[in-house]
Amino acid sequence: MVERCPGCGLRFRRLEGHWSGDIGINTIVTFSLLWVVLVGGTVAMWGHINVAALAVAAVCVTFIFPILFVPFAKTLWVAVDVIMRPVEPTELEPVTGRDRGAAGEATTTA
Repeated sequence: MVERCPGCGLRFRRLEGHWSGDIGINTIVTFSLLWVVLVGGTVAMWGHINVAALAVAAVCVTFIFPILFVPFAKTLWVAVDVIMRPVEPTELEPVTGRDRGAAGEATTTA
């Protein structure tokens, strides 16, 4: 993950221990999805519940989804943090064209 936003220069880790919020978001979303899978699967298979299929789905949600959701959880947490503690001008660094090119954006030369 890059240290600063390539567009505005905001440092993503604004305070020490900042990323504990994204772990909470990831946990809440994962448990919510697990609940939906278990309840939805139980309702869908109501007459003949396949416990093995529910267990496999639960294990996939529990172990695979949180890993895939990490970048989204970090982004959501930065958004929540910016809403709770608005960005001050001193937190931003100017972004040069060279920085944008290093972040993967196409640079044009005239």
